Order: sequence, then C-alpha cells, then structure tokens
Amino acid sequence: MTSSPLLHLPGAVPAEGRDEGVAAHYGELYGEQRALAEGRGFVDLSHRGVVTVSGPERLSWLHLLLTQHLTELPAGQATEALILSANGHIEHALYLVDDGETTWAHVEPGTQGELIAYLESMKFFYRVEVADRTEEFAVVHLPAGSIAEVPRDKEHVVRETAYGRDLFLPRAELESFAAAHGPAAGLLAYEALRVEAHRPRLGLETDHRTIPHELGWIGTAVHLQKGCYRGQETVARVHNLGKPPRRLVFLHLDGSEVLLPAHGAPVRLASDGEEGRQLGFVTTAVRHHELGPIALALVKRNVPVDAPLLVGNTAAAQEVVVAP
Repeated sequence: MTSSPLLHLPGAVPAEGRDEGVAAHYGELYGEQRALAEGRGFVDLSHRGVVTVSGPERLSWLHLLLTQHLTELPAGQATEALILSANGHIEHALYLVDDGETTWAHVEPGTQGELIAYLESMKFFYRVEVADRTEEFAVVHLPAGSIAEVPRDKEHVVRETAYGRDLFLPRAELESFAAAHGPAAGLLAYEALRVEAHRPRLGLETDHRTIPHELGWIGTAVHLQKGCYRGQETVARVHNLGKPPRRLVFLHLDGSEVLLPAHGAPVRLASDGEEGRQLGFVTTAVRHHELGPIALALVKRNVPVDAPLLVGNTAAAQEVVVAP
C-alpha cells in the first residue's frame, strides 16, 4: 500500500491494520475531533479504493447489480449502495456520486480489486468501462459545516452528504490541498464521529453473515422498491416477513477503564457477569471528545433494549440504533 505524503506532516502517527497508509492522528486526538465537529479541517482518506464506471449504460447497469436505485441518479447527488451475496450477506459497500459522464465510488481500503473483478464478470454486452483509479485519485473528507472552497470539475469530483463532503482529488495535489485546508485530522477523530453518528463500516460492523437490516442500511444503501439484484430475496423476505437475527447498538462504556475493548470483544448481560452467555460483540470502540468511551456493537435481536450490558469486564449502557 502506498503511504500518504501527509504522514510527513508535524505530529503524524501512522494508522495500523486496515487503515495503514494514512495518519491515525497528528498529536491532538481530541482537538482534531473538535475541529471536525466544528466544521474545520479535513481528513486524509487517501488509503481508500477509488473505482469509476463510465459509458452510456453505466447507471442502468449498476442498477442491476447494486442494492440502490440508480437509473435516474442526478449528477452530483451522493448515494451509497451494497453488493450482496446470493444469500443476502454484505460483500461490498460503495459510496457513490455521478458527475454526468462517470460514476465515482470510494470503497474500503484493499477491496477495490475484488470489487472490480466482480463488476468485470458482469459486464456482458453492456457499454460500460470499469477502472481502478486508486493510484491516480485520493479521497479527502471535509466535515459538515466546512466553508472550504474546492474546485468542481472532471478532476475534482465532490460527493456531498449530511456528514460532510468527500472530494476525489488528484493524488499529486494532496500536499497543496493540506496546506490550504488544514488543520489535518486523523482517522481516530473521523472514526469517533462516525461511531457517534451510528454509521456502519464494512469489515468492522460486518462479518461473513451480516445482512443490511442488522445495521440500519435499509433505506440509506438499500432501496426496497427497485427491481431484481443478487440477494434481493433475503432482503425482501426479512423486511416483509420477519426480523433480522442481530441488531446494531450504540454503547456508552464505563470511563474508568484505561483500555478500549478490541474489535470482537464479547458483549453479555451485566446480570450474567463475565462468565455469562455471549450475546454479541463490539464492532468499533473509540474515545469521543465529549461522550468519553463509546462503541458500536452487534447483539442478538432479543437482548432487552433497557438491559445493562457488560463488554469484557466493562459496564456498558446501550442505545437503540436498529429496533428489535
């Protein structure tokens, strides 16, 4: 993986694992969070994969493959979509915008190769071209409320959402962008605000059997009134006839603990103690500048919504994200 040139900024500490290649923080974890919450600065997301689809039939073709309604997607309007397995399990998450000629997507780091291989296998006779643009373009995030002015042209495509703007930027411009739009905030600050907003992330909130209903992706990434796509039968069946087996919850963690629970840490009923039956697991845990230690977790649907929980040996109070 190519490391971002912004790792040379003062105070930069490299992220590890799935976010390797960009900064975890620049020495001011809570200050970076506050800046983003106030609409200042930017986040380097240049480790994320960038995929484009061009051609006159791109939207109608993507409409057949993805969970989102795309045939009439207006130029400049952001959306998100999933690719599911035949059994309805989440395989890819795409964050999309169309510029009128090309559909742009950013995806989880390192997943673009597998995604492109699948898309290429489904081209058939459609007039579309799929390309990996990760080496040419980097993603940077400007938070909600930012008044920073950025170019809007074929080389600077903007994806604007309620959470802020994602800019597809030529990689050669990363350093000049940072100089003009600082302060830089690291991935830990970005992730803290993501958890606060209850926004799931592929590979953290998902495992090999996650379906969209469990994470609240119905409505935002899955359109329930569109035509057939792979995995639609599971989506329709669960929506119309049942409930998902698990649900995403937001946890307030006991702030007296020094260490945050790791991804996969077991969640139990507090009344059952540390040896009780595991009812779920932590997906992402972070330290928030106002809320303290917080987390997202996947738990069994029938866990009482008002039940105090235990994460490892840490007390946790839950808030409902996905209704049981």
